[in-house]
Amino acid sequence: MAHCANTVTVRVLVVGSYERADRAVTVTKLVELADFYGIPVSDLLPDAWIYAPPPAATAIVLDLQRLRELPTEHGALLARYVSAIEHQRGDYNGQVLSIRGEDLRSLAILYDRSPNELLDQFIDWEVLAPGTRPTTN
Repeated sequence: MAHCANTVTVRVLVVGSYERADRAVTVTKLVELADFYGIPVSDLLPDAWIYAPPPAATAIVLDLQRLRELPTEHGALLARYVSAIEHQRGDYNGQVLSIRGEDLRSLAILYDRSPNELLDQFIDWEVLAPGTRPTTN
């Protein structure tokens, strides 16, 4: 990184702040960094869907019984996440669990999908509680 910072005329601390998104990078500096690394500028930018707002929803409520019935290859990751939320909230009713937009966004990143795609997957898996089908943007 020090070599990069010297060649592109950006201090190491500044490059680090770009990496952490603590500081905005100009288009000119972004192009210089991409040229230095020999990669397209797009490789330095995050996937837009990761930062897209979560879908508008009246409620996102998971049916935990249905989740327990999912095959492991589909439900294991979601079940671990739900367990963590239950523990964090002290909510152990075991029937349903509401998830927030930020939870959906985090899960979407873990599943490598957009929030809308993940909601569609939840519908396909039938893990949304009856009567709680969210509306997407």
